[in-house]
Amino acid sequence: MAEIRDLRVEIDGRAVVDGVHLRVSPGRVTALVGASGSGKTTTGLALLGEYPPGARVTGEVRRPGDGRVGYVPQHPAAVLNPARRVGALLHDIARPQVRRLPRAERPTAARELVLRALDDAQLTDGAALLRRFPHQLSGGQQQRVVLAQALLLGARVVVADEPTTGQDPSTKSRIVEQLAEVAARGIAVVLLSHDLDVVRALADEVLVMRAGRVVESGPAGRLWSAPRHEWTRRLLDAHRAGPPRDAVAVAARPVLTVRDLTAVHGTTTVLRTPHLTLGAGECLAVVGRSGSGKTTLARCLAGLHRHHTGEILLDGTALPRSLRRRDRDRLAAVQYVFQDARAAFDEFRPVLAQVARTAVRLRGLDERAATDEASATLARLGPPGDLTHRPPGALSGGELQRAALARALLARPRVLICDEITSGLDTVTRRGILDLLDGLLSDGDDLALVLITHDLDTARLAHRIAVLEAGELVEQGPARRVLTAPRHPFTVSLTGTTARLGEAARP
Repeated sequence: MAEIRDLRVEIDGRAVVDGVHLRVSPGRVTALVGASGSGKTTTGLALLGEYPPGARVTGEVRRPGDGRVGYVPQHPAAVLNPARRVGALLHDIARPQVRRLPRAERPTAARELVLRALDDAQLTDGAALLRRFPHQLSGGQQQRVVLAQALLLGARVVVADEPTTGQDPSTKSRIVEQLAEVAARGIAVVLLSHDLDVVRALADEVLVMRAGRVVESGPAGRLWSAPRHEWTRRLLDAHRAGPPRDAVAVAARPVLTVRDLTAVHGTTTVLRTPHLTLGAGECLAVVGRSGSGKTTLARCLAGLHRHHTGEILLDGTALPRSLRRRDRDRLAAVQYVFQDARAAFDEFRPVLAQVARTAVRLRGLDERAATDEASATLARLGPPGDLTHRPPGALSGGELQRAALARALLARPRVLICDEITSGLDTVTRRGILDLLDGLLSDGDDLALVLITHDLDTARLAHRIAVLEAGELVEQGPARRVLTAPRHPFTVSLTGTTARLGEAARP
């Protein structure tokens, strides 16, 4: 059993966690839910004995007797060595477990352990992935590699920080099943999640956090059926709410056109897209499993993945494949907002200065004019003004995501690419970001939006949906038709899995 008693963590005199009690037992799933910045991750990391730099910590943390606590972070790229292949990373963990075997048997035994852990983490193509570097994996694949590391370590407690972030419905369903199996083995699971469907399907106990404190706790079923705190009710209400609107496809002049696009990683073809168009004032949602090619498509459009053939046209003119060969106007025209907003900012410079820099570099504004426009844009999108004068570490994930949107909008783009930007956010913050995107489309008819998402509810914001499976464009059409009357078998299974995950939630 692991336990936290009266934990308080202060940074610069401000309590980020205050008076938290947490007890996790073998074979049980304990979930921490709450808004971005509520203290979930700080509490989870306390079980590993890790705290933010310069933190003042009081309280007591008890870990299992062998001290083995595995951690699956929200942004797995931060803990995967970018210079080493996946196979090397995992074999380093497996080798100590086979030392008692005869030397000749160790490589085979270690490989079997690694492949079993990858399979347990829902990476069925594990043998192929062993040869890749972390940057050649999707965010969802990286997440599952880190889960495989925790399973290889033989941890008695697993802290899973947003383990389904960036995952498609079918993969999310499999990870729910896997975490349930982990708990069934007698391993305690601490689930930090904004995804209330996943929490409802898995958790035995739930703690609701806000501003560093636990405002409500109890059995999962009771919290769902009879929440007592206002903040718990707000989270549930935002989760049950539908999209800002059901968009209807409209005729629009083409802004972006894709023709015969084929992208590769090394010698492996990872994406084929014969034809796609995006009109002014239109939102195109690109959906599919983790690893299906969604982010590769987005990176090709933005010039971040140059290893492709075919054409990408902006207003009828071909865009250079590499970002380095695009002039200032074309750089400004296609802007990319990343899933991991924190990694997209320099951690040492104020957020306001970084947002303003976009207008200086891409539009030629002077520093003062750019700062004024950045301040006005940030004020409109939501991050508190005093926080934007601080470095990114002072902002929550949702606030940073809004700042990343502001930075992209300061370029005055023709095409805005949003790559899973709501996947790591709580229900209330996610709803605010979707309302914001809906407002950006409604404000004028010039902006075109590419929405990369695994979440079909988020995809309802779009006018049209494109479905990718194993690198192939298998279906596209008006959003309402694709979601309610899918034609391709994979799309049918994708929409069906979303419904089944909700039905699997505990009463």
